[in-house]
Amino acid sequence: MAANYKKITHDGLWGNNPALVQLLGLCPLLAVTGSVVNAIGLGLASTLVLMGSNLTVSAFRKFVPDAVRLPIFVMIIASFVTAIELLMKAFTYELYLILGIFIPLIVTNCAIMGRADAFACKNPVKASLLDGFMMGLGFTAVLVVLGAMRESLGLGTLFSDMHLLFGPMAEGWKITLIEDYPGFLFAILPPGAFVGMGLIIALKNIIDARIKARKVEPDVGARPERVRVTG
Repeated sequence: MAANYKKITHDGLWGNNPALVQLLGLCPLLAVTGSVVNAIGLGLASTLVLMGSNLTVSAFRKFVPDAVRLPIFVMIIASFVTAIELLMKAFTYELYLILGIFIPLIVTNCAIMGRADAFACKNPVKASLLDGFMMGLGFTAVLVVLGAMRESLGLGTLFSDMHLLFGPMAEGWKITLIEDYPGFLFAILPPGAFVGMGLIIALKNIIDARIKARKVEPDVGARPERVRVTG
């Protein structure tokens, strides 16, 4: 059966978003989203691991016995996480120190293991690679939105310290929303992350409910069908 690439894209970005619908990977999501740069860093790392693990699992799916399927998936994911960790140490060391333990903990991210077990081991390489990319992109989008909310409310800025990820060219990307902002500590602390995430999930549910209501509401302007009755 041919893969439905449109459905894979929609599921990853919206319909089955790992953060908003599956509610997976929330521990690192809530922990590191104090700023946009942290969110992008973790999102990129998670997306690369998702794509690499999905690609590898799909390519070797016919050679992996069911009895040792999950341990092998963990080893594959751990290999990609180690590679990402070494790359971050080499090129974005300061950001790696900020993200800390949450980079190695990508190995235990249920969203990545879930995609390997539920999708990649049952589908061809191309579809699995797209699924990993879209799931990672959807996860990253939620990270960035939450990070932007918390940074703007907590610090009164956006895109601060972007040079930690993109180098010296990003030093002027910082946007100061409010001059002499005293800061809102609640937004930076873990309770602020929970509240912000709850608001994002609530907004998605509202949008989904309105889309569903539009699909089922009758066409008011439609003319009723005329039924011919014969005696």
